[in-house]
Amino acid sequence: MSAGTVRDPGFPTERENYLTNSKGILSWMFTLDHKRIGVMYLIGVTVAFAFGGLLALAIRLHLMDPSGWMFKGANANNIYNQVFTLHGAIMVFLFIIPSVPAALGNFLVPVMLGAKDVAFPRLNLSSFYLWVFGAIFFVMALFSSGLDTGWTFYTPYSTTTDTSVIMATMGAFILGFSSIFTGLNFIVTINTMRPPGMTWFRMPLFLWATYATSIIQVLATPVLGITLLLLIAERTMQIGIFNPEFNGDPVTYQHFFWFYSHPAVYIMILPAFGIISEIISVHSHKHIFGYRFIAYSSIAIALLGFLVWGHHMFTAGMSSLTTIVFSALTFTVSIPSAIKVFNWLATMYKGSISLTSPMCYGISFIFLFTIGGLTGLHLGTLATDQHLHDTYFVVAHFHYVMVGGTLVAFLGGVFHWWPKFFGKMYNETGGRISAVLVFLGFNLTFLPQFVLGSRGMPRRYATYDPEFAFLHQMSTYGAMLLGFGILVAFITLMHSLFRGKRAPANPWGGATLEWHCTSPPPYYNFERAPVVGDPYDFHDIEWEESNERYVTVQPERKLAPESDPDKSPAHASHKH
Repeated sequence: MSAGTVRDPGFPTERENYLTNSKGILSWMFTLDHKRIGVMYLIGVTVAFAFGGLLALAIRLHLMDPSGWMFKGANANNIYNQVFTLHGAIMVFLFIIPSVPAALGNFLVPVMLGAKDVAFPRLNLSSFYLWVFGAIFFVMALFSSGLDTGWTFYTPYSTTTDTSVIMATMGAFILGFSSIFTGLNFIVTINTMRPPGMTWFRMPLFLWATYATSIIQVLATPVLGITLLLLIAERTMQIGIFNPEFNGDPVTYQHFFWFYSHPAVYIMILPAFGIISEIISVHSHKHIFGYRFIAYSSIAIALLGFLVWGHHMFTAGMSSLTTIVFSALTFTVSIPSAIKVFNWLATMYKGSISLTSPMCYGISFIFLFTIGGLTGLHLGTLATDQHLHDTYFVVAHFHYVMVGGTLVAFLGGVFHWWPKFFGKMYNETGGRISAVLVFLGFNLTFLPQFVLGSRGMPRRYATYDPEFAFLHQMSTYGAMLLGFGILVAFITLMHSLFRGKRAPANPWGGATLEWHCTSPPPYYNFERAPVVGDPYDFHDIEWEESNERYVTVQPERKLAPESDPDKSPAHASHKH
């Protein structure tokens, strides 16, 4: 190790972290500590994901046979409708939307800022309980009369069905408040609690992505809330908003819903972009390429996301001019996403890449999200969308973005920050195996669905023509492999809690502030105020062989005020 002052908090003692600060279930239930709230969110979204995943496996098992394998009897088709509806609603509202902002964001945003907590700790806790309350409504809908409208609650299905639409929409309405509170908290926290020296262009890109996501949460979610209240009013009072019998228009619901739900796609994927920016840079041991472009592209995606909702409705009867405008805007929004992908690849170029578990997930994300983005161009093109709309092509595209994107990035983020969360290192072999299994299982599940859709197989059908049987069976085998890969990831992480080695403060050689505190962090995050510098300058970080950890040398070296993060030294001294 080269000469210089070593700044490294080392290994914590058992008593100095947020997990052991206070004990008992009540200390968790009424905690105002953002880290504990993040852990509770992590547990909650994991349970929701497990439930939604089991429903997905049930769908795939049913489709093993053209006449239906899983659900039998006269009511089989209705059961199938309820299963795919609840799968979609649980995955979107209870897992994908809150997973990264609420679980990882709550834990990491204050620590990355060098702050003690979020701006409004009590609002933070209330947002978690609103999430729990909203989840309870979904469970009640399941055990009452179910839900069979599809996760979008489209009219006229949702105004005529006898299932628990009101209960489910109330659950989604409550979850919307949870999302708004979280977004508002992060906007205020990032605006007002940055430490001296952390200008906007010294913020980690995860914070940029979280900030852009929070803007969408605050501006778009009220539209969904109002729409769902109007739907409840339509069902209970029949006042003629969406029901044609009373001079309503069902297409109006689609406009309202997608004005929220397309920006909501970016609530799901923008935080994932932030995770990948951190993973690619840290595990390539190289300064992020094009920092400002990635930062600005997050804001551009947030703003352009409000302008493209109409591409979900090309077959709903809009005018030719309107569809052309929405098609052009759809192609425009792909530009900032492509900027990120090219900059990640440029970051990896000539970097010293460590194929750790997080990096395996990060590379998988780039591959899968790129397929998801490119297939979106087919659906944004008017001529091809006419044929592909409401086919399995749409299912595959959506899952490549949401699962191949958000879920894979979420898993990568969990593996990346797990040592910081719980102070334990997991088995790297198990983590890498899980990443490979998830990658292979995912592609085997959804690549055949692109072919199914292009051949005309409609989505949401419980039975199908026997000519599609082979591709459906391949998709089902892939879903089983994907589920097994996720199970391996879960077992690997759980095993680390009981048998894992104690984690150093900086196991990967990161330069952002969360790696400057102990693992797990103290109750107030830092023993002393951290030194703010370029979050992607790895020049001072070196591998200490004797203790098997990264340490920071020469902490007195700071960036000059006029320094630009894009022009900082590129490479870190790293472990080979």
